[in-house]
Amino acid sequence: MRHEIGRRTYVVAPVEPLDVDGVRTTEVGTVLWLLGFLGLLPFWGALEDSGRTWWLWTCLAGFGLGLCGLEYCRRRRRERASRQDRA
Repeated sequence: MRHEIGRRTYVVAPVEPLDVDGVRTTEVGTVLWLLGFLGLLPFWGALEDSGRTWWLWTCLAGFGLGLCGLEYCRRRRRERASRQDRA
């Protein structure tokens, strides 16, 4: 496949996406937010002294939103699979 941008022509390899439904990506991100929270938890006192306890709550919010995103991606994957079965 070739793309022309301005005076240049670029050759682009046809690469298939690795994670079509996003479940694995969302799982990894959610786990990383949880690990960030757990990793910062022992430093609660130092974070409180420096006014950075929001770091903990940011990690916890990222974990919670990741759980919501994970449920969304799993539902979407199930729906796509059932549509393919019907077709």
